[in-house]
Amino acid sequence: MTYQELINSWPVFSQRIQAFTQELGLDKLTLECDHSALRVNTNASADQLRQDFANVGTIISDNMINGRPILIIELNTPLLMGTNTIECVELPYPGEKAYPKEGWEHIELVLDCGANNCDMLTQSLLEQAPQLAPVLAGQTDIKVKLSSPQGDKERLLNPTIAFKKDGLCVKVHSHGIKAVIASEAE
Repeated sequence: MTYQELINSWPVFSQRIQAFTQELGLDKLTLECDHSALRVNTNASADQLRQDFANVGTIISDNMINGRPILIIELNTPLLMGTNTIECVELPYPGEKAYPKEGWEHIELVLDCGANNCDMLTQSLLEQAPQLAPVLAGQTDIKVKLSSPQGDKERLLNPTIAFKKDGLCVKVHSHGIKAVIASEAE
């Protein structure tokens, strides 16, 4: 996976992820898309992408999360997804499992509700998007995963709801990535 391949594949990924966001009904909410994330299967690919992204942005976080390095790169020129701009890219180094496909994997949306656990986040999301009740109850073909990943230095709890279907993932969390990074310095 090269940087140029990522850039070339962004329009198709962006269209597919927007369609999935519409299917979920999240496009009707005023959610900020604070970053998009990649998946790579080798340290060599991650190292090369780290160098490539350093030429088009600034690494604003290099943190250990769940035992592996995860970088957040603030881009000099944001990615465009419809009318939204995405300022940051998450580059996780590979973990134990290999991904069937390297490249763009998910976007993360911020539901600014102050939730500090998955139950609170779920309740806040359902208040704004009641159509998601059957999805969250496991009654559709969309997979749902609730988690509370935390970096070694993070002080801000940031629960996450991940919606997965057809190799795509949309995550909703309660705090933006820059707020989470800022909490590391506190």
